[in-house]
Amino acid sequence: MAITNIKNIEKQVKGLDRDDLSTFRDWFRKYDSDAWDLQIERDVRAGKLEKLARQAVKEQKAGKIRAL
Repeated sequence: MAITNIKNIEKQVKGLDRDDLSTFRDWFRKYDSDAWDLQIERDVRAGKLEKLARQAVKEQKAGKIRAL
């Protein structure tokens, strides 16, 4: 996306009234969350998280994991 498009979006967002800004914020949170979920799903299917998963299981078995 070109810088001019981003600046245009920023200008439009700054011009929203409180209700519209709240609606936009809610929409963007969902949009961003859905995009993140999709990326995680793609990474899982591509095997990109296998190394981290194996490391976590190894550390859990070694008692190196602590409860939050």
